[in-house]
Amino acid sequence: MLNRRVVGITLAALVAAALRGNSDPNLPGTAHAGKLYRQQQSLLIYYGDRYDMIPDDATLIIIEDRETAGPFIRRRVESTTLGYVSIAEVHSGRPFYSRLRSKGVLGAPNPAWPDAHFVDIRSEVWRNLLLNEIIPSILKNGYQGIFLDTLDSAEALELQDPVKSKGMIAAAADLIRSIRLAFPSIIIMVNRGYAILPQIPGEFDYLLGESVRSTFNPATGAYFRRAEQDIEWQRARMLEARDRDPSLQLFSLDYWDPKDRAGLAALYAEARADGFVPYIATPDLMQIVPERLVSERVP
Repeated sequence: MLNRRVVGITLAALVAAALRGNSDPNLPGTAHAGKLYRQQQSLLIYYGDRYDMIPDDATLIIIEDRETAGPFIRRRVESTTLGYVSIAEVHSGRPFYSRLRSKGVLGAPNPAWPDAHFVDIRSEVWRNLLLNEIIPSILKNGYQGIFLDTLDSAEALELQDPVKSKGMIAAAADLIRSIRLAFPSIIIMVNRGYAILPQIPGEFDYLLGESVRSTFNPATGAYFRRAEQDIEWQRARMLEARDRDPSLQLFSLDYWDPKDRAGLAALYAEARADGFVPYIATPDLMQIVPERLVSERVP
């Protein structure tokens, strides 16, 4: 199973430094014909397989596409469920990893997550695999859309080596436009990718900011709050994206100790004050700590 990278510690720092739902055509975000879209009230990201633990009131759910998720997706028709797709990295446990390795599409491992290898997002092999196999397989299983992760890795590779990785950012933008063209009615959520977003306004529906206020350092095993200038930098990029597309809904994912209920409640309140739909979890995203439960337990 693919565990979550902790964005904001390595590659994302380089970047920062340099439905199913109501189908009312009058709602914002219904630019793509036939799309089932709604403004979400809550976010839950979970990469475990205990689907019975997912609260009934979760409106937007992101999970890994696996066979055991099928009954849950078919049952939760009142929620919008998105399937996870990594755009610029491929985990060694994926069934198509060996095929990509044999085609020479994979690069070095991510230093922060050695089991995940960077993938050349400019490759037609990778593009065709996403458009013709990976994404159709997810949608066939009943998901209303997809969650596109690791865009920041494409950015970071081009920033690190502008010669060898020239065109990574443009290729990522073109790939998202191609996904939208191929699947016009699905919900598309992207994680970060702030150098890419100005090229694709209107091509995606939801934007996730990861580690906006707090994150986790795997080297020390400690949660920590990000510097104020880093918080403001990411907030500004998210708001700029919404300025380009007023129908865009903004979400945030932060990491914090689930035992610190007061800390969780404070982070949730700050994100809500920004107009974001927040979720706070452990870095492996294997434990569910719903916002509602946090609020209920904190005076």
